Amino acid sequence: MKQFYETYKDFPKLSALSRQLSWSHNLAIFSRCKSIEEREFYLNISKQENYSFRELERQISTGYFERTMIGNTKLSTVLREFNFGIINAFKDSYIFDFLNLPEPYNESDLQRGLIHQMKNFILELGKEFLFIAEEYKVQVGNSDFYVDLLFYHRGLQCLVAFELKADKFKPEHLGQLNFYLEALDRDVKKDNENPSISVLLCKDKDSEVVEYALSRSLSPTMVAEYQMQLPDKKLLQQKLHELFENNQA
Repeated sequence: MKQFYETYKDFPKLSALSRQLSWSHNLAIFSRCKSIEEREFYLNISKQENYSFRELERQISTGYFERTMIGNTKLSTVLREFNFGIINAFKDSYIFDFLNLPEPYNESDLQRGLIHQMKNFILELGKEFLFIAEEYKVQVGNSDFYVDLLFYHRGLQCLVAFELKADKFKPEHLGQLNFYLEALDRDVKKDNENPSISVLLCKDKDSEVVEYALSRSLSPTMVAEYQMQLPDKKLLQQKLHELFENNQA
């Protein structure tokens, strides 16, 4: 208790946040998070998302902080200018350890698994996401097209289209997403809503290829990868450290 007080006494914001959470939440954050930045992140997100103790434990174990910070560093200029609130709204990688999908699997298997486990999927995305539909139909001309998963983000006040890929990222995937965004903004988005965002979820990605592919894109799109197993937190911490060092160089 004394160590807790000594650590937070010079950080009134953190001290105030900690008083809004249970002792078990505070103990988990204090004992498992080493930096002030990480502790502040989990204090904020626990209050914002109303995490149970079990949910908080999972988020710390899956490196939620590191994955979000890495995601922030990789937001395109278009996304950063699109909406200031987009910071912390998306991650560089998503953990689908709850799916237990046997190999090999395809996009349909992945989609069915996420729909079946929607509660866990929302926990991983964030509770600001509201699920609208799977295979959401948009009609352009005389043809029908289908968005894999369509959500609405309350904080950003916009539609978010998720496209699922059971393989590695390819630059040509972006053309499909750009088309979906145009259709959603023209025919589905309401006048009081912000422009739609798209997220391409891939099994794997080469960060340099993604950067090249997005460099001239004017669409608010991000590319993230998903993992079926819990990540190595030390590797995530190392990756985050390297990114910060490169950005400061």
